[in-house]
Amino acid sequence: MNVRKNLQGFTLLELLVALSIFSIIAVMAYSGLNTVLLARIQTDQHAIQLARLQMTFTWLKRDIEQYIGRSIRDQYGDRQAALIGTITHLELTRAGWRNPALQQRSSLQRVAYFVEEDILWRTYWRVLDRAQNARPIKINLIHDINKITLRYLDDTLKWHEQWPLMQPTTLKAIEVTLTLVKWGTIIRLFQVPDIL
Repeated sequence: MNVRKNLQGFTLLELLVALSIFSIIAVMAYSGLNTVLLARIQTDQHAIQLARLQMTFTWLKRDIEQYIGRSIRDQYGDRQAALIGTITHLELTRAGWRNPALQQRSSLQRVAYFVEEDILWRTYWRVLDRAQNARPIKINLIHDINKITLRYLDDTLKWHEQWPLMQPTTLKAIEVTLTLVKWGTIIRLFQVPDIL
């Protein structure tokens, strides 16, 4: 008696079709994964830029709202106003400089803001009245800045492009406009405290 074994298996053609289908699904899955990963990288970059922008405005707010009318002497011995502002540069004396290490120094601090090489910098000095070798400490706040524009509001509600003015008047607010490469123009208004 001749029993014929029924052998079942895949033909070469069936294997090739299965491998082709698997390859197409793998390419589609990789493409989808790649799109998701690129979107995540862009989202992370935007989140970092937004966090730096928020931190920049927090620094500006703290410094401007803690402004104090203490003039200084620069490295040449010349007296400088407590707040010096142009359309692209702001320098002022502020109070409230924390001292957790209990160093022998003032709680007043001289700070400045300006844009250099597409970076917004915050600088400060360790002392108010500077010696000739006094060097500022620079903090990189945010990248990809096209420009900074500053305006100064006086007590008659007139805007100026520089401060102090020749005529006696009181500064009420500072408008800061940042033009960023990816975010466009962002404007913030900061109230200046009344100085007695």
